[in-house]
Amino acid sequence: PRRTGAARRTRAATMQTVDTLIECRWIVPVRPAGAVLEDHAIAIDAGRIAAVAPIAAARERYAARERVQLAEHVVTPGLVNAHTHAAMTLLRGVGDDLPLMRWLKERIWPLEAALASEQFVYDGTRLAALEMLRAGVTCCSDMYFYPQAALRALREVGMRAVAGIIAIEFPTAYASDAEDYLRKGLATRDEFRGDALASFTLAPHAPYTVADGTLERIAILAEELDLPIHTHVHETAAEIEESRQRYGARPLARLDRLGLVSERLIAVHAVHLDDAEVALLASRGASVAHCPASNLKLASGIANVGALLRAGVNVAFGTDGAASNNRLDLLDEMRLAALLAKGLADDAAVLPAAQALECATLGAARALGLGDRIGSIETGKEADLVAFALNEVETQPCYDPLSHLIYACGREHVSDVWVAGRPVVKKRQLALDADVTREVLASAAAWRQKAQAHLQAPAA
Repeated sequence: PRRTGAARRTRAATMQTVDTLIECRWIVPVRPAGAVLEDHAIAIDAGRIAAVAPIAAARERYAARERVQLAEHVVTPGLVNAHTHAAMTLLRGVGDDLPLMRWLKERIWPLEAALASEQFVYDGTRLAALEMLRAGVTCCSDMYFYPQAALRALREVGMRAVAGIIAIEFPTAYASDAEDYLRKGLATRDEFRGDALASFTLAPHAPYTVADGTLERIAILAEELDLPIHTHVHETAAEIEESRQRYGARPLARLDRLGLVSERLIAVHAVHLDDAEVALLASRGASVAHCPASNLKLASGIANVGALLRAGVNVAFGTDGAASNNRLDLLDEMRLAALLAKGLADDAAVLPAAQALECATLGAARALGLGDRIGSIETGKEADLVAFALNEVETQPCYDPLSHLIYACGREHVSDVWVAGRPVVKKRQLALDADVTREVLASAAAWRQKAQAHLQAPAA
């Protein structure tokens, strides 16, 4: 007994203390591709992944301040929403069943002109953040007015955030011209420089709303500041025809001429691409943010994701804004993207489950310049994680947890979420004071009344 006690004390003295040990039925680390680890644990310390090891070995090696047991769960990297307009949750459902340009001109732009403000963006982004966290989204790439307000909202609830430094030629309440947009966005970048969970993209709205001179300046800024370029491109056939008439070139060719098609480019939507354009994106190392639900709802078309992946283009998934999708649910996008890709290619093997999950995690992280920090469960990376409960009626029996993630799970199966090791969802409950949720819901109701009043007002 004396020797046993001594051995126990020796082992305890040599154990490494960590903040958290998460013991999982399954882990899908994303890298190596397709791997599923059974009965493994993730050790987290100081916000980073200290180790991934079998549970028994992890218990021998680590003394954890907190131990989380997830006996019927699969844990993945946090989902990364590669494209959204978070504040537009406050416009959810105001322009349904309209094509893109009518949706913009008849509903969205008039409502934004009447309502968009710093408070609107803060309130709408808080609502979006709570929705995304409950759906396992730990990081989003936002493109909207008042990025300072959006970042404040996202960071206050614990989300990792990528803010777009937007540019558009026409004036709004936020800025007077493209130069003013860029100046204010760069000032926001300076303000959040010390926040390790905030980063930025340069985000010209689209080729049809941004002039050549502004796009050329953005290409230079991207190199100087080492930032991705996040822009809508080739979303509709009409956009392409307009560009041919106005500029004598398709939008992507124009962007290439102006120096924007590189490994920094995140081409949002990219629905209407010919073979040469797919090859161009692949050869330059560009990424595509695929938003299947929004594209379908606005009748913009179906992006040929199978062709993009075959060519070697890095593909990420995005929800777009809640005004054009109605849901900020990346699980929904993963399933829809996989099914559409198979149907379009007439090949059930296109975009298999493992690849779909990679697009929603590591692919999006790479596009945003964060691939060395998040997107996979590897030692040294930041601990952005999500756990899905697979012991529900809808997920039984479970032969393959990776398959279930794409084809069976919904956001209602998200049980726990961590951002940089900090729990932000625990047992399906947001790790926030209940007053915050009540405030968010009350503000959404108030903005609904304002929007309805504007829509019902007689035309001038």
